[in-house]
Amino acid sequence: MIIVMDYQAPDEQIEVIEKKLVSMGVQTNVSRGVQRTIIGAVGDVSRIDTKLIDALPGVEQIIRIMKPYKIVSRESHGADTVIDISGVKLGGSLVQVIGGPCSVETQEQMDLAASAVADAGCKLMRGGAFKPRTSPYSFQGVGIEGLAMFHKAASKHNLPIVTELMDVRMLDTFMENDVDVIQIGTRNMQNFDLLKEVGQIHKPVILKRGMSATISEWLMSAEYIAAGGNHNIIFCERGIRSFETAYRNVLDVTAIPVLKKETHLPVIVDPSHAGGKAWMVPALSKAAVAAGADGLLIETHPNPPEAWCDADQALNPNELKDLMVQLRGIANVIGREL
Repeated sequence: MIIVMDYQAPDEQIEVIEKKLVSMGVQTNVSRGVQRTIIGAVGDVSRIDTKLIDALPGVEQIIRIMKPYKIVSRESHGADTVIDISGVKLGGSLVQVIGGPCSVETQEQMDLAASAVADAGCKLMRGGAFKPRTSPYSFQGVGIEGLAMFHKAASKHNLPIVTELMDVRMLDTFMENDVDVIQIGTRNMQNFDLLKEVGQIHKPVILKRGMSATISEWLMSAEYIAAGGNHNIIFCERGIRSFETAYRNVLDVTAIPVLKKETHLPVIVDPSHAGGKAWMVPALSKAAVAAGADGLLIETHPNPPEAWCDADQALNPNELKDLMVQLRGIANVIGREL
């Protein structure tokens, strides 16, 4: 059960409700978001008389939720949540494409990439300053210097930036460098200490699905972030591991409508990491938009053969521009905008 408080409710009213719930034999968790404060009641809530709670000052709504993920559930918030990313809206009727290279390499490369992303009509840019790699001997990213390169290139085109946070010790650095969207990668989906920390800030967070994670586990990871007070969460399907070797990962298109049913939060898709080959990206992107995805995370590079990371799956600028035209057509058919 969750108690949605009036956004102006003072701490004193919240404390009164917490004490009341504890006296009724349940535990409480307070999640203070930017737009609303939620008190979660955990335990056997079946015997609680909601009228006794509803009568208390500051209570806006009481919702009984039997699922373990409470704040991110569709039951807690019926309308689709739209995330504001530095003025760019993600969710609702809009479909956003986040374009950019797998990794930040040089200033020239990022300047060219930002120009191509903006020219194609993308409103957000992605790029990795820190790269998690399977081999410890592979390129790991250019680090803090890369954040400065990224910002310099993207700011020329007013593109909010998306980049991956791997280590909780770097969170302050990300905040100081004004990263617009923090991405939690597939390998960190269940790094609960990291999830708790990004739950304490109010930056939008893209939470990628673990390579072998169930949808329930994915939703529970999002709940860790939401329970801390950060409700600006975006789910990202990036393909799951299977026995198949013809492509990098299996893009679970089915996850899109399932998540749309289970959560009010936006759902985007990373077709680049799913297929692992540039020629697959257009087909997977179109399938994702047709299935209801709120956005795409697409890798593009000024010169893919020279990319320092994931060269095989990056589109060149012309391919990105052509794909955007096709995606707009699909979005229009299903009553959305891109």
